[in-house]
Amino acid sequence: MSDHQQFGEDLSLYALEELSGEQRQAIERHLQECSACRRELERLRGDLSLLALSTTGPKPPERARVRLMEAIAREPRSAKAPSVKPWRVFLPSFAAALMTLLAVFFWIQEARLQDQVSTLQHQASGQLAELQRAREVLSTLTASDAMRVTLVASKKPPEPQGKAIYVRDRSSLIFLASNMPALPAQKAYELWLIPLQGAPIPAGMFKPDSHGSATVINPPLPTGVEAKAFAITVEPEAGSTSPTSSILMLGAGE
Repeated sequence: MSDHQQFGEDLSLYALEELSGEQRQAIERHLQECSACRRELERLRGDLSLLALSTTGPKPPERARVRLMEAIAREPRSAKAPSVKPWRVFLPSFAAALMTLLAVFFWIQEARLQDQVSTLQHQASGQLAELQRAREVLSTLTASDAMRVTLVASKKPPEPQGKAIYVRDRSSLIFLASNMPALPAQKAYELWLIPLQGAPIPAGMFKPDSHGSATVINPPLPTGVEAKAFAITVEPEAGSTSPTSSILMLGAGE
């Protein structure tokens, strides 16, 4: 084996900082004279730098790993060596450490992808829920068997109004109010379903906005109750199980 070839095989050890003493001095003297070995050393150092990036950055090019492994594979393994060189003891540990770092990197990437998938699934579930709610509202508004009730008050102007759209078979109710007067503190309007028989049934609490508008959409109602009319009273914010004040607005089926 020529001296140049021997120095070329030792370059990977020199790049890994595993040479010392006379061997290190000899290769450093050779590097001062050999431009080819200097270029090869720079390539090896560049490959090591790319592999080190795998712990915090993107995956290094495959050619960098292959070139480094080939350089290590060219190291002499002569049976005539009187003893095992120190770098041969540490080389397997170095390779194992690199593989561990790569495994950690891919594990982190997989965890991030799983988080992204979970977020997208949650967003999709929310959108489906909103779509279902919109379909239910549209179905009530367009139902041919819906009971449509307009609630009016005697005060003018402007005249408070309420529109109730009720589908008995689905126990679905949509109520729209406009021009509603502002409420005292800790008070709210309560909508009542007045059945053909029995006591008024609570059908939702609401407070008007600054323009006097409010809505009640699909409050909890008993199944299949036939409504004679709808009414509004003023109640405590928590609501009441039966009216505690006089009826402000009342409307029967059209």
